[in-house]
Amino acid sequence: MRVCERKIGKKWKGFAALLLLTVSVITCGRKVQAAGRPVSISSCHIAGGNVNCTLTAAGVPSGDDGKYYVYADEVFQDGPVGTLVATVEAGSSVAVSFPLNYNTPDSNLSRKFLVAVKRGGQMIQVSDEHYITNPEAVAAFTSGRMSTGIKGILPEVSAIATGELKDLGVQQVVYNIYLDEICAAPGDAGTLPFSYNGQTYCFSHGRIDHYDQMVKGFNNQGMQVTMVLLNRGGTAGSEDLVHPQARGAECPSYALNVAESGGVEHLKAVCAFLGQRYSGRTGNGQIDNWILGNEVNARTSWWYMDSANLDVNVSAYVKAFRIFYNELKAMNGNVWVYNSIDQEWGRKSNPGSFLAKDYLDQFNYYINREGNIDWGLSYHPYNSPLYDPYAWNGPAVWVKKSVSTPYITMQNIDILIDYMHQPKFLSPSGQVRSISLAEIGYTSYFGNENQEASVAYGYLKAASLPDVDAFMLFRFKDDAHEMESKLNLGITNLDGSHKPAYDIYKQLGTANEGAAKARASEIIGMDIDQMIRDNIVWTRGGDGVVQ
Repeated sequence: MRVCERKIGKKWKGFAALLLLTVSVITCGRKVQAAGRPVSISSCHIAGGNVNCTLTAAGVPSGDDGKYYVYADEVFQDGPVGTLVATVEAGSSVAVSFPLNYNTPDSNLSRKFLVAVKRGGQMIQVSDEHYITNPEAVAAFTSGRMSTGIKGILPEVSAIATGELKDLGVQQVVYNIYLDEICAAPGDAGTLPFSYNGQTYCFSHGRIDHYDQMVKGFNNQGMQVTMVLLNRGGTAGSEDLVHPQARGAECPSYALNVAESGGVEHLKAVCAFLGQRYSGRTGNGQIDNWILGNEVNARTSWWYMDSANLDVNVSAYVKAFRIFYNELKAMNGNVWVYNSIDQEWGRKSNPGSFLAKDYLDQFNYYINREGNIDWGLSYHPYNSPLYDPYAWNGPAVWVKKSVSTPYITMQNIDILIDYMHQPKFLSPSGQVRSISLAEIGYTSYFGNENQEASVAYGYLKAASLPDVDAFMLFRFKDDAHEMESKLNLGITNLDGSHKPAYDIYKQLGTANEGAAKARASEIIGMDIDQMIRDNIVWTRGGDGVVQ
């Protein structure tokens, strides 16, 4: 992983520490609710053109006038400093309603709400924040999902025209969309205007047309599309989307700007534009699944902020996720929205990263505290090390059958599944969340046979798990840069010729799957159905380094 070097001063570190001290208390590694907030906002729902909230209190807090004041804050605001949207008589159970103001300068769709009382002439916050949790209630572009199976891949766009994706039989594809490519500055040539919340934003007509044609190409061949939103910064049209604590660094992807008004409003518009355009209702193709960022626990690589504090980073990500979720689902209520973490569950290979488990726990804490929504988990269960060629036989030092395992790979993926079955992780309807294995690959550097068997093992293991909704091979064709690190992850070579892994993946999930299973069993030395059915986990000694 590439570590980002900060090029400007460290003034934000002091601010981050003060912010953390202000908003939370950490006791024995567990966050507890700040004292003095006796009121709970138990729900915030859209109903018609209004937002209806329910406020409850075991003990009604004292105030100068016996009233509750409800504020709508932007994500970067803290305390009763935003817009006062309602005033009601205080009580132990109170219903309050105020306008949604959807698609106006006063839109409350992605704001957070809090309750205050007036005490000594000052507004005192007496509740935690809460977001709207049913943005789909206003969705005018909702489409039926294109769900046909879990078999997917990161494709080469050229494989649409060659027919190879159709030949391969993939049911899903995953692709990246970059903010620096699609966002344009006013005055740029060839822009596509989009008016939202009272402002007009510009998008690159050429790049959007490229994505239109690509998404429609996938859809026309019956493939469901998952899109990953990445923030590379670097252009006049997207520079305000880079978080202030990320500016001046060189990284593949930056944290989104949830700290400034201009960046927040721009992000809202970007998400609304994408949700509408790729709803399947505008003639530009349909994207069913959206992932915010890539492996965001890998701070110094994929969600860069100049803070090594877990809470500061997760808080910023959750704020971006709320905007992403609400704005997308307010256009197409059937999209699924995912976060993204890597396989480094209990061990960090890079000191600048956070453990995937810690990040997931903290993310879930904030979501539950501020209004549970139907988010999904995008997980990348790569082998450890990444170039290890044996999906079915990992190093014992890294792959364990307990929640304390250093890594979660396809061998012990059931640990993740069981973890997500905990009551605190369930969706608002009480269901286990959608789990997308949106990136996983196996190298052929140490032999085509190992890649063949690994692809079969990974797919069949995923297919055996009802909670897994996607298995996305990374990638269709080898990448020359990755190959320098023994990561020959494509199922086709650089020249486009097919590897044996292409043929075995083609058979999986079809009437010819038996032949694929027989081939994989021969390579592994055990019946693959039995291995998966009985959850047999082979491990080997040593540090996993393959010579």
